[in-house]
Amino acid sequence: MNIKHVMWVLRVAVAGEFIGHGMFALQGKASWFVYFQAVGITGDDTIRTLLLLVGVLDLALALLLLIKPIPLAIVWMTFWGFWTALIRWPIGPDPVWDFVERSANWGAPLALLLLLGWPKTAREWLWGKK
Repeated sequence: MNIKHVMWVLRVAVAGEFIGHGMFALQGKASWFVYFQAVGITGDDTIRTLLLLVGVLDLALALLLLIKPIPLAIVWMTFWGFWTALIRWPIGPDPVWDFVERSANWGAPLALLLLLGWPKTAREWLWGKK
């Protein structure tokens, strides 16, 4: 098995997830408002602004991942995938299965990070290994 092929599959899969979610965020997906409200963020205009920021960041990270896998960005993607699963359950109103179903949203970027190798220096966190 070629690890580089596996890493490319994970890069494309994670980028696809972030592109999809980024586009939904840019569209101001109304069904996501409840998750902002679950953490105390109210006001439709505020939520739309935050969705715009999230959408732009998600798309930028997806593009960056396809160009060069930066470990610090991948850690953020792992955290963000886990957070967005948590706001479904137990923080949000959805059943536990909504959290379980989103395991790949944080598991895939974490797997990619582990395959790349855990960075040992600040330079490696910011630019990856040589």
